Amino acid sequence: MISLADYRERDIYRKLDVMGAWPLDVMLLGGTGSGKSTTLNSILQKKAAKVGESYEPETMQISDHKLNRLLRLWDTPGLGDSVDRDKEHSRNIIDKLHAAFDKKGTKYGLIDLVLVIVDGSSRDMGTTYELLSRVIVPNIDKSRILTAINQADMAMSGRHWDDFSNSPDRELTAFLNDKADSIQRRVREAAGINIIRPVCYSGEKNWNITQLLDLIIDNIPSKLRVI
Repeated sequence: MISLADYRERDIYRKLDVMGAWPLDVMLLGGTGSGKSTTLNSILQKKAAKVGESYEPETMQISDHKLNRLLRLWDTPGLGDSVDRDKEHSRNIIDKLHAAFDKKGTKYGLIDLVLVIVDGSSRDMGTTYELLSRVIVPNIDKSRILTAINQADMAMSGRHWDDFSNSPDRELTAFLNDKADSIQRRVREAAGINIIRPVCYSGEKNWNITQLLDLIIDNIPSKLRVI
């Protein structure tokens, strides 16, 4: 197993040198049960965040975790749990999106990118649309919004996942490709933004994690975000 702490380090450093600051700060967002903490643990290759064993959320506060000196990930509470909790969590997320640091007299946004994680085992996109339209889009540039589909292994209720190769078979692969296209189209229609085609992966099975990192690295902004 390769160390993800060293993955494409030169590419990240080169892009951040152009951007003018590091680490790259990426906020993970999504509904309760979408697998943000599992994703974080899979990228960090250790149990850094506590994972819920039911649909009750484990993550209640925003917390940061460094993969290395160049990349920092922010775990956030999931939405879709209750109205009151959603309001509180949304306020905290918005506050973090507006958090800034000073550089030569100019204030820049702390968060460089947001990664919206969609539950691949569910067809319900309501919480994701709500999160995008009410919390994310009004508070960060659309070009800094990425999406990914987690739980690819459960996208067809656990069927067509090859445990021997730890990968989807041909039928599940086709299903995941269609799902990625569908989510890209539905987000455009519901939230009015054109997102890059989502990457499908499984945090639980550690499948396609490098492709998930590729999505982040390939879309590192060229400029800091002025607040």
